[in-house]
Amino acid sequence: VQLVESGGGLLQSGGSLRLSCAASGDSFDEYAVGWFRQAPGKDREGISCISQRGGNTYYSDAVKGRFTVSRDNTKGLVYLQMDNLKPEDTAVYYCTSYIDAAPSPSLTILEEEYENWGQGTQVAVSA
Repeated sequence: VQLVESGGGLLQSGGSLRLSCAASGDSFDEYAVGWFRQAPGKDREGISCISQRGGNTYYSDAVKGRFTVSRDNTKGLVYLQMDNLKPEDTAVYYCTSYIDAAPSPSLTILEEEYENWGQGTQVAVSA
């Protein structure tokens, strides 16, 4: 599956933004999708992920309570709704995926498990 992010931009602290991740390819409902971000001078970090059918989600402590991940498998889209944005959320945001077609797939945010990466979309939050 190939992934393309969109929806990034520049906004003020406290604002909201919704990122989209569009997937092309077959069997999208067999892929878990994760959102990672990389701030200038920092390592890439996993902030959220969603299971194949959307039943399980994960949020890092840095975004819990402010970000919401969702997906629409009929459209091949995954969303990251970001509310109450802070300057420390400034980063390039990536969506990524891994396939797990098991009857009861597990969900992980471990970066090494993810196989397909988008090109990233920039989010900049000013104080």
